[in-house]
Amino acid sequence: MLLDTSGLLCLQYKHEPRHQQAVAAYRRANVWITHSYIIDEYIALVTARRYSRVDAIDFIDSLLNTPKIEVIWVNEPLTRSAIELLKNRPDKTYSLCDAVSFVVMQQRGINQALTTDKHFSQEGFTALLRQID
Repeated sequence: MLLDTSGLLCLQYKHEPRHQQAVAAYRRANVWITHSYIIDEYIALVTARRYSRVDAIDFIDSLLNTPKIEVIWVNEPLTRSAIELLKNRPDKTYSLCDAVSFVVMQQRGINQALTTDKHFSQEGFTALLRQID
């Protein structure tokens, strides 16, 4: 599964509404991938929500040091592929971070994301933490 920004938030913080669901989904998975744009976005989200930056940075540090979690460092070819995806979806409001996630998931044959983000569903992936609308 891809570990997305909102999924990491639910995983870290027990008072998040989907915390238990996130923990259960995380434990069921046998592949965990994230990327450097998600890490950047996560720190920004935690700061915006006024959570402890120290706790968030410690959480990310532990993620970076967990051997079973693969962190993909976004480079120029991956960014260009994500930009191409965005150009092909002018009707969507995907962020560049989302687009990088979609390209990584397509390249790796991953269908599930630990996320609350509806954009994953719009792109045909399973957003494990989405409520049924």
